[in-house]
Amino acid sequence: MEREAFQIVDSSVLSIPDWKEHHPQLIIGFTTRNGGVSQDSFQSLNLGLHVPDDSKAVIKNRKIVGDKIKTNLSNWVCADQVHDKKIVKVTQHHKGAGVFSYDECISGTDGLYTFEKNVLLALFFADCVPIFFFSPKNSLIGICHAGWRGTAKNIAGEFVDHWAKEEGIVAEEIYAAIGPSIRDCCYVVNDDVLEGLNEVYPLNKSGRLVRQVETGQYAVNLAELNRELLILKGVPDEQIVVSSYCTSCHENLFFSHRRDKGKTGRMMGFIGMKEGM
Repeated sequence: MEREAFQIVDSSVLSIPDWKEHHPQLIIGFTTRNGGVSQDSFQSLNLGLHVPDDSKAVIKNRKIVGDKIKTNLSNWVCADQVHDKKIVKVTQHHKGAGVFSYDECISGTDGLYTFEKNVLLALFFADCVPIFFFSPKNSLIGICHAGWRGTAKNIAGEFVDHWAKEEGIVAEEIYAAIGPSIRDCCYVVNDDVLEGLNEVYPLNKSGRLVRQVETGQYAVNLAELNRELLILKGVPDEQIVVSSYCTSCHENLFFSHRRDKGKTGRMMGFIGMKEGM
């Protein structure tokens, strides 16, 4: 059995030790639901400003995480995440976007990347698939948000194509990490969703990525589907790591939109590069 790629740093943050060991200037991780100040359904480390939590509590939670990972909130960059496939190159000009006000997020965007040092790319999740991108050769980092709609639009493949077209980076130079998300043990969808996913990748209804649980109901492994989409674009399989954590199963660690019936907080996936690499 493969070792879990995302290891718990403390009660609030998971990271990827294999990446950090080889690239100590890399800041990368995924938060848990623990260690914050939010109350009720958002207890306790809710980092999403777009849910009906007290915004002051969310900002305080973001400061807690910023202190833990030693990054100033003024260097964070957030997007509004609309379940599409738009990808934006982040510059110093974007610093602070969406940190203190959701209305100031980079709009219409589900993917961010940057060459800039001391900029933290931050997206927010509660079951959808976080995908982290890293090209050590080019000191380029990125992250995207892939729910079923984003997966059906192949945002993962779009990221690889975008880097090739806009930055001249070939797929073989890319490392990818797929973070904690809802797994097929808990993610059951109907025919409409399956048809949408089939448009991007032909799914065998009794295979590893999808299995039929009853008529018109299918358990889908979105994380592994996104791995396959990356491999199809040329990212080497051995350069992709996938978390085994299910956000729905691990109620003590994660918020889950599906498990909590929509009233819940958000974890944060983040990636940045310190000056000096």
